Amino acid sequence: MKSSKTQVQAKIHGILPVRFEEQDLTSYSGLLIFQALFQRLELKSRLRACLARHGSTPAYGRPLVMLLLIVHLLLGGRRLREIDYLQGDPLVLRVVGLRRLPDVSTISRTLASTTAADVDGLRELVRSDVVHDLRRETIGRVTLDFDGSVLSTKGHAEGSAVGYNPKKKGARSYYPLFCTVAQTGQFLDLHHRPGNVHDSHGALRFMADCFERLWGEFDGALAFESRIDAAFFDWWTVALMEDYDVRFTAAVPFARLPELKGMIESRERWRRIDGEWSFFEREYRPKSWEKACRFLFFRKRAPKRSKQPVQLDLFAPVDFDYEYKVVVTNKREAAKAVLAFHHGRGAQEALFGEAKSGAGLDVVCGKRLYANQCFTLCSMLAHNLGRTLQMLAKPQAGRADAKRPALWLFDTLATLRRLVLQRAGRLIRPQGRLTLSLSANRRVETEFGRYLDAVQKSA
Repeated sequence: MKSSKTQVQAKIHGILPVRFEEQDLTSYSGLLIFQALFQRLELKSRLRACLARHGSTPAYGRPLVMLLLIVHLLLGGRRLREIDYLQGDPLVLRVVGLRRLPDVSTISRTLASTTAADVDGLRELVRSDVVHDLRRETIGRVTLDFDGSVLSTKGHAEGSAVGYNPKKKGARSYYPLFCTVAQTGQFLDLHHRPGNVHDSHGALRFMADCFERLWGEFDGALAFESRIDAAFFDWWTVALMEDYDVRFTAAVPFARLPELKGMIESRERWRRIDGEWSFFEREYRPKSWEKACRFLFFRKRAPKRSKQPVQLDLFAPVDFDYEYKVVVTNKREAAKAVLAFHHGRGAQEALFGEAKSGAGLDVVCGKRLYANQCFTLCSMLAHNLGRTLQMLAKPQAGRADAKRPALWLFDTLATLRRLVLQRAGRLIRPQGRLTLSLSANRRVETEFGRYLDAVQKSA
């Protein structure tokens, strides 16, 4: 039906007066879905079990403060001062279980009072949630990726140091080592470190702890895989993978084994993988190793960068050069599958980027070491909870791929906030029953109902 100009357009010149009143209005109606998820996971009681209950004041203990931080990060907050803007939101108060949110100074003092035992308790909570998801989804093969990520701090935070920091050179930082699960896109654990250590610092013990925990939980029923870069390459890492029956690939640094260069130079026949990659393989035992392993030598065709002045000649010949890569592995698949599997570890970098932008993983909240570690673990929990919610509501994508992508097509936390979480609503009492009322929108109603039904049915 056509409409006239006067029926559609309106002349509006006046600026409305503004009045702030106490009302049962919320800006985060989608928190109701996470409240149902928290109840299903018994998150409040598990936080009380793994954290000391006392805090800086008798009213607010560490479990309540940590739960508030998780909610704050889910809503897109990054700094503690931004919690002031959640004051008075009835649904935030209801989800956390408070009548009034604590002041930022109270939150800071509570975080500053945390101990190593609290950090260990939160680490165990993260691990147990991931194990629960793996068991519920009956995933038969788990790929664990290990890598470090820089967390910069502007001040002199306890335990930080000046080290490798490509984005903020000279800034103090932490350099935690993370373990992630490729199939679910979740964080399994972290090993917190200062910013001036090598990638492999403490890595062997940390890897062993991760494998030990999963072996104990599943009693050998899972098949384990792992991908690591050249920083972790040595005989002890290879031996660890063999001990836990982990199928792995590890990038080999040429500087550590200079004899590899001679093998490549003397090689005349390379087997073709595709138009870009070719390879050969060899059983090789470095001098300090206890046995020979499968070494795969790859080369990639790449345009050679010309050092001559640029000429706009359409018929200038393109010269090609080769880039080389060596991977050691105990996998017995074809070289093409091994190469694709090893390249799949690049998804971990995307996971770090998403968690930093969406869940505040890159935020260093204060000057105390244990407080910063607890905040990082809360960021990991917030990210993992977003993945758990989607695993409950979505079917697996069923993508069988040598790169081991996530088994679900996940939305980012930023997308969840835009579509579901950040929806205005009003708490009303029709016939005396407290009800959350939202504006009529068929698409929002469908998404809201899908997530809420999935969580309630899985209980």
